[in-house]
Amino acid sequence: MARSPPPPPSAGGAQYAQQFLNTALSQRGPSALPYAEDVKWLIRNHLVALAEAFPSLHPKAALFTHNDGRAAHLLQADGTIPIHHAGASYNLPAVIWLPEPYPRSPPLVFLSPTRDMVIKPHHPLVDRSGLVANAPYLRSWVFPSSNLVDLVRSLSHLFGLDPPLFTRNPPPAANPSPQPPPPRVSPSPSPSPSPSYRLGGFPASPQLAPRPPPTEDPAEVFKRNAVAKLVDMAYADAAALRTAREAEVDALFAVQAELRHRGDLVAQGVRKMGEEKEALERRLQDVMMATDVVEAWVTENTRRGNTQATEGAIEPADVLSRQMIECTAADLALEDTIYALDKAIQEGSVPFDGYLRSVRALSREQFFHRALSAKVHTAQQQAKVASMAARAPQYSS
Repeated sequence: MARSPPPPPSAGGAQYAQQFLNTALSQRGPSALPYAEDVKWLIRNHLVALAEAFPSLHPKAALFTHNDGRAAHLLQADGTIPIHHAGASYNLPAVIWLPEPYPRSPPLVFLSPTRDMVIKPHHPLVDRSGLVANAPYLRSWVFPSSNLVDLVRSLSHLFGLDPPLFTRNPPPAANPSPQPPPPRVSPSPSPSPSPSYRLGGFPASPQLAPRPPPTEDPAEVFKRNAVAKLVDMAYADAAALRTAREAEVDALFAVQAELRHRGDLVAQGVRKMGEEKEALERRLQDVMMATDVVEAWVTENTRRGNTQATEGAIEPADVLSRQMIECTAADLALEDTIYALDKAIQEGSVPFDGYLRSVRALSREQFFHRALSAKVHTAQQQAKVASMAARAPQYSS
């Protein structure tokens, strides 16, 4: 992708920017710019607004090489940043690159001095390579509120207080020879052959200036310094506030994730309880149906007056089964009796010594019934095994 042609120097710079950005950001495939799809419209708006506010900065697309050697086609705003210093206007040549994660991360701003310009040593905002690395607006960049127009305005104000570029004075000629005085020439309206940037150039270095700089009003200097201090304090407060708000947002995100997890657990519990409720309702219907059948049978047999038939409705299969039923019934009856004695001693209806004698006798009798039940159960298991062993030859044959 070649560097795009410069826009025409007319009032249609914003319209040209719109047309160029619409074409560049709508490309797909290998020639597409490496920006996320959800922020391409925001990038377009930032560059169009910059072209409207600062017509000297024009959007372009060029090849950018990262520090690790990677090369990528990125958008840039190339041109000059206007500043006001010592009552005069100057234009700083600069290039604003938009890296791949823009606008979620700040742009890269480089000053591009011409051959006759030099970067001021030890400038607080610009390093020797021309990178603007310590600007407060770049340090406090916040997505999506930060934009290129406010960035250039901040840089214009800060560079106006302390210009980072100076015009290099031409070296004096070696061994100057006396020359005859030049002839007097009347002023001509033709343009001067001096470089074109001198009109919007930069102040010469104070050490090399042929004339002392004009004196400034102390009130204006104090006002300018106070404004710069307030701007720095505002940017610092905004950066601190941004850090605190980011921590709060992270905490809220963690709480939101925990609430979602607990909501899923609650929904799962409610679903399981609903399934269990349906199963219990089906079980209750089965039990109620069985109860109705038993009650109908008992009512019919009671109306006939056949008590012996009711008592003999359940017949044991053998002697061991009858003995097991009797032992189990006696065990449960003794258990109910001991429970009734416990309630009576709590209410004071029986004396304590009589309670102890009765409980001892009932417990002894209950023990014998339970021991007999265990022996009957063992005999039933043995009889079952013997029956299965007796039927085994039939299955094998």
